Amino acid sequence: MNLFWKKMFGGMLSTSKFEKIEEAAVNDMKRYDEIGQSLELEEYKKLYHVVKSSEFKEKKKTLQNRKYKDMEEYRISRKYQKLHDNSGIRQYYETLQSEQLKNFLTFKSTPEYESLGDKKKVMASDKLRKLKDFENSKEYRNYIRFHDSFIIKDYEELKIKISAPDFMKMNQFWADQHRWKTVPEYKIEQRYYELAKNPDIIFYEKENPVRFDKYRKLKPVFIEQFEWNTLDKSRWAYGFHSANPELIGNYSFENELQANSGGKNVSVNNGVFCLETRREKCISRAWHPTKGFIEKEFDYTADVVQTADEFRQQYGVFKAKIRCTGRVHHAFWLSNSSPLPHINVFHYDGKAITMGNAHKNVMDEVRVTGLKHSSFYIYTLVWTPKELIWYINDMEVYRTTSNVPKDNHLYLGFNSFLPKKGKPSTGSLEVDWVKVLAFN
Repeated sequence: MNLFWKKMFGGMLSTSKFEKIEEAAVNDMKRYDEIGQSLELEEYKKLYHVVKSSEFKEKKKTLQNRKYKDMEEYRISRKYQKLHDNSGIRQYYETLQSEQLKNFLTFKSTPEYESLGDKKKVMASDKLRKLKDFENSKEYRNYIRFHDSFIIKDYEELKIKISAPDFMKMNQFWADQHRWKTVPEYKIEQRYYELAKNPDIIFYEKENPVRFDKYRKLKPVFIEQFEWNTLDKSRWAYGFHSANPELIGNYSFENELQANSGGKNVSVNNGVFCLETRREKCISRAWHPTKGFIEKEFDYTADVVQTADEFRQQYGVFKAKIRCTGRVHHAFWLSNSSPLPHINVFHYDGKAITMGNAHKNVMDEVRVTGLKHSSFYIYTLVWTPKELIWYINDMEVYRTTSNVPKDNHLYLGFNSFLPKKGKPSTGSLEVDWVKVLAFN
């Protein structure tokens, strides 16, 4: 499989872009879940149902659009004001409070009142003349017109009504053009708008949680960011691991040109793991298929690291961000304490990248060309009970259902080696991070 044109024309995301998308998706999922549990969102949802309810909308519409002139309070106030401004009624109350009326009514209740019908007596008496003038006055006639009348009774009732605290409150309320801003519902609405502008809630509302589905199916179980300085302080051990105690530890194979140096070729710089293949002579153990262990002189050194004692897993997602240099074989693999199963998540043979599953001395694999191996790519294996799927960045490159390992918990391993058949070279295997995720 040649990925050159896929990479050139956008069929595969660049490593940096893919990594940013993946990281952003995970961070967005965490943010989405945190917001989903927040008190602010809970309040927003409750207020949403209130503010969007037909009752709330109708009340707001009524308070904003209803005219004061259409209200009963207005009609009552208007009627009262008209009566209050009536000149006859005003004159009535002025007369009602006057000393003249008081004196006249007192006089009228006496027998002497009959004297007002005698003109001679009236003309002869200054007192009677004044009383007679009042009786004939327009003020008194106005008094007689309104006293104990329906109009005055109505006026008095209206006066009592408009003076009542509840009426005054409601009248003031409906007379206010901005009455909506005075009710509790307005504060509820403003709080809703405030929450609706909250960046977290905007994010939550706009987000489609479906895009998190594939991440929810996985949980991190092994995350290596290479924050250590020496191999001894890490979760990785050098050398091979095997069910055979004799095959545990540091050694090479007779058909290889490098000695594995027991972790001496491993370093971490700025959070990047580096396994170097160096040109240097040494004598070291090598495993021969018929002779067993032999002493052998090597011109090159490299290393093997694995997690056999620290971490193993059955099924899940195994991924690493890797780059390499040199005509050296570099590999990231999963293995057991026995030779099989053995899965290459990544294998560079000095020319091309292969990804595949070994079984019965056969490699079920795909060969990938067109990538610049000295640049970082994210290599991923998805291992399920039914199939194995390999990815480079976001692109699926191989899938198989044949001989899928079952009932095996495999450990992680990295190594670099030089086969006898190849032309030896120095080089390096660099790993920015390793992530293993389990299926929920």
